[in-house]
This record gives sequence, structure tokens and C-alpha cells, in this order.
Amino acid sequence: MRRRLVPTALVIAGTLALAGCGGSDSGGGNDSGKPDLSAGSAYMPQPVSDDMAAGFLTVTNKGGAADELTSVTSDIAGQVTVHETVDGAMQEVKSLKIPADGRLELRSGGDHLMFEQLKSKPKEGQTVSVELHFAHSDPVKVEMPVKPPTYTPTTGH
Repeated sequence: MRRRLVPTALVIAGTLALAGCGGSDSGGGNDSGKPDLSAGSAYMPQPVSDDMAAGFLTVTNKGGAADELTSVTSDIAGQVTVHETVDGAMQEVKSLKIPADGRLELRSGGDHLMFEQLKSKPKEGQTVSVELHFAHSDPVKVEMPVKPPTYTPTTGH
């Protein structure tokens, strides 16, 4: 009787081990067919102007579908606009694409945020709260530290 239980136990254990191996719906995030957004590496150089500032950050999409950054709001500015830079020329755009399983990098000299009609001039050491709005995802809140006017990040951009 003991010989019979050992092979049966091995079959059951093997079946359970194989069932534990992930298939296409093992929760990897990319198979969801939806964007999965987060933001990081955010900062604002202390503005030299009294009424305008720039902001930079990276939006990461770990999801299986693309999305778009459509607008940004912040209590410190009358409006925040989204700008792209093409061949050194900056222009306001309605949205910026965030590819599936990809990133949108807003950085100095490239695509960026413009905070216009500042209600108060942010100072180095302060933090600016912003809310990112997307075409398909819920808004994401970001705390953006104010850095020196000449700040250049060493990583993240």
C-alpha cells in the first residue's frame, strides 16, 4: 500500500507545482490591456521669473496599453501647460503620449511643463503639488521639490 501512495503523492505534488507556474494571466501587469501609470524624478528649478516656471518628471507606464498626458493642475499657477520641444523649438501641445510598457520623460531641453501666472514664486527647498491628468487613467498626484535654478539631475532623466 505504501508503494501506491508514493507515486500518487508525486503526481499530486507535480500537478500542484505545475499549477503554480504562471500563465498569461499571472498578474504581470503588461497583460492587463490597461495603462498602469506612476510618476517620479519630479523637480522644478527655482524660477528666475516672477510669473513663469518649468517642471520636469518621468511618467512610467507598466501597463499593456498606451495613454496620454492631457493636462496638469497646480495650486501655485493660474495654468500649467504641456510643451514639446522639436528641433530646439518649444510649442504647447494638447497631450503627450505615454507608450504601453514605456515612459514619458519631461526634461530640461526637451518636453516639459510650463507653470504660468504664478500665484507665488516657489523657492528652493519648497515642494510644489501637481496633479497629472490622463486620457484613460485616473489622475496622479506628484510632489515636485524646488531645486536650485541651475539644477541638473544625475539620474532619472
